[in-house]
Formats: sequence, structure tokens, C-alpha cells
Amino acid sequence: MSYRHRYMTSHGPAPRGDVRAEMRLLASVPSLTQAPESLLAAMVDLGHVVPVRPRWALLTEKTAPEKAYVLLHGEVDVRRDGEDLGRCRSGEILGELGIVRNRLRSATVVTATEATVLHLSVPAFEQLRAEHRYFRDLVGEAVDRKSA
Repeated sequence: MSYRHRYMTSHGPAPRGDVRAEMRLLASVPSLTQAPESLLAAMVDLGHVVPVRPRWALLTEKTAPEKAYVLLHGEVDVRRDGEDLGRCRSGEILGELGIVRNRLRSATVVTATEATVLHLSVPAFEQLRAEHRYFRDLVGEAVDRKSA
């Protein structure tokens, strides 16, 4: 991929990459290996594949749910009130709970390693959920797992 040194920043547009390469990357993620090609194409079209450096806060506890991520590569640490809740790996959806439940973020998510994520705005996330059963089911499973 051409993202090697173009890390996510807090300003400016996210870089766009090669659509076919991004679809291959999404298809290689454990939770998306069986996803329909139409979903992968919609995810690439609506989202932004972005590399993220280690120790970058993707989501911050008690902030508005204005985005979600799909962790494509790497690992992230999840913390609440400074306490480690665990580590997420490739394939995990991040930030969905706040969007689905329409509430502030319940945890902070920080990259533990270099990572690659699919950044989704709330409208993009909601469109994928409305139009693609596979994505809707993934989100539902993630919400159930994190709510247990």
C-alpha cells in the first residue's frame, strides 16, 4: 500500500488509496473474509483507509460519537477511567456502541502498534448498517459482546 508514511492526523483530508488494494485489504480482515463484494466496495467508497501511528487515540471516552472504525491491521488498547479493559485486534469494529446507542463514548481506544483502520463517519456507518445485512450483523454482534 502507498500509506506507509502518511499517518492519520487531526487535520486535513484522509488520503485516498487504490480501490482494488483497499478492497483486498478489507477482504483479508478476519471478520470480513465472507463479506459480499458489494459491502467491501461500499466500505471503500464511504470510508477512508488510513494508517495510524502507535499511541494515537482513535476514540476518547466521554466524547460525542462522530465516527467509527474498523481495525484492519494492528492492535489497539481499550481503557475506561484509566483502567485497561483489553486489547482489540484486526477485524474489530470500534466506536459503534456510541453511535448505535446514541450516547457518549464509553471508553478510550489507543493504538498499541502501527495500525490501519477504515474510518467511517456517522452517515457512512449508518448507510452501511441500513443497506448491508452483513455489516448490520457484525455491528449487532459487536454491540452485544461489548454490552455483556
